[in-house]
Amino acid sequence: MINYTLPEVGKKLRILMVAPQPWFQPRGTPFSVLHRIKALSLLGHSVDLVTYPIGQDVPMPGLRILRAASVPGIKKVKIGPSGAKIALDAVLYRRARQQAARGGYDLLHTHEEAGFFGVNLARRYGMPHLYDMHSSLPQQLHNFRFSRSRLLVGAFERLEARTIHQAAAVITICPELQNYVEEKFPGKTSLLIENVADNALLFPPDAANAARLRQQYELGSSRIILYYGTLEAYQGITLLIESAVQLFAGGGMDDVRFLLVGGSPEQVEACKALTRQHGVAERFRFTGFVQPQLIPAFIDLAEVLVSPRLSGTNSPLKIYSYLRSGRVIVATRHITHTQILNDEVAILADVTAEGFADGMRRALVERPESAARIAAAAALAERAYSYTEYLRRVQWIVAHAAGQPN
Repeated sequence: MINYTLPEVGKKLRILMVAPQPWFQPRGTPFSVLHRIKALSLLGHSVDLVTYPIGQDVPMPGLRILRAASVPGIKKVKIGPSGAKIALDAVLYRRARQQAARGGYDLLHTHEEAGFFGVNLARRYGMPHLYDMHSSLPQQLHNFRFSRSRLLVGAFERLEARTIHQAAAVITICPELQNYVEEKFPGKTSLLIENVADNALLFPPDAANAARLRQQYELGSSRIILYYGTLEAYQGITLLIESAVQLFAGGGMDDVRFLLVGGSPEQVEACKALTRQHGVAERFRFTGFVQPQLIPAFIDLAEVLVSPRLSGTNSPLKIYSYLRSGRVIVATRHITHTQILNDEVAILADVTAEGFADGMRRALVERPESAARIAAAAALAERAYSYTEYLRRVQWIVAHAAGQPN
């Protein structure tokens, strides 16, 4: 259980929030949105959330969920840019405009590309606009291989710049994005609010224990290297599988198994095929989607936690959980990780199969060093990423955006 202290709160705000995601689904940005709403609820503000017609409701004091109309033929939406997302954003804008027209809001709070049309909503209906910047949207076009058209990327760059420039305030979720806003938009009110919140605040840990899961996935007495999250290409799952080949080739790792938690059925099948192709299928277990409350039990199984991400600037949410886990962390030496992690708290590995395999081997055999890293990671989480500080920052930015600083 996380301990925290609530900051002083002045006027309780009525907030219109627009989130262009399937909300709620247990993955990156929807988790971030969920924790923003939880913080606002704890601070006593009320939120009307306009979001996609897809996702599960999560009841919370002060929260009202207003879903956009369904789009025929669209039952799910993948992570990143897509044709389905464009269609859903069109109906989302219509629903947000209808709600904004009702009036009575102190603040418009938009996430990701909703900020693009949030500029128009704020101007038309006289609301200050808080833009929650979860990533660089032009960069997403490249990361998710949606388009490399210079015209399209240029259009997104202009839209993003316009949104930041005209917003009353901006939230960034990682140091790289905060540096970008400070350098390109000097004088803009912005605040770094990293996704440090623990999911146990919202999803109490399941009574299922590690022993039952160990039996369910036929893990025996194996030492477990665990990854959890989506199985998208940018997460580096191919690198992880190729690194496993190198790890086992070095010998002495017969009792090691990999457990990958998360992913769609299609992604899981593709990854299984890759493990068969590399001759390591018997060393891997895949769970597919699991409920968020099961994640702590899966982490309890692990000896090593990995994040082999290859691209992007925003930090994986899992890293903040990893810091508090009491397990050794192995991650690629990439900006998504190094803006949080350092060599004292984690093993930062080269972005090669050989380099990542070496990092995992060190995590398994360097006992005194691993204990020191685990202790340093816990200290960093307590010092830099407390929930009290998260709440303080959320309150500060919404108050300033609404023109009512404490």
